[in-house]
Amino acid sequence: MDFVQRTIDIARQNVAEGGRPFATVIVKDGKILAESPNKVVQTGDPTAHAEILAIREACTRAGTEHLTGTTIYVLAHPCPMCLGSLYYCSPDEVVFLTTREDYAPYYVDDRKYFELATFYDEFAKSWQDRRLPMRYQPREDAVDVYRSWQEVNSA
Repeated sequence: MDFVQRTIDIARQNVAEGGRPFATVIVKDGKILAESPNKVVQTGDPTAHAEILAIREACTRAGTEHLTGTTIYVLAHPCPMCLGSLYYCSPDEVVFLTTREDYAPYYVDDRKYFELATFYDEFAKSWQDRRLPMRYQPREDAVDVYRSWQEVNSA
């Protein structure tokens, strides 16, 4: 099977059905483990990106949070949320079929704090300097949750 073409076909079908132009196919041992289009429009869920949905399905099927041994095909270079998820699940490789520059003339994602052209710079800033208002409210009992985790998982 041509996994690149499958990724393109899923995205094309999603656009035809009123969705956004993104798709992900996750392959292990030459077979599709999971696949998904972007379903943000259909669900009203801003986290329903194709990568996130396909990773969730693949991990459920595999019974693990680790996707080592997989190749993940995505229509576009991943956004920061999806890139973080891809790092976290640790596939062997991610293959992306378009860059932001490739699709910029045709697709714009204009959120209040998120513009593709500047987001990676924004992400790298200290939390105090970001456009998204953030406030640090330290609590020792919040740190206790991590101490408890360590105690339970140190055996």
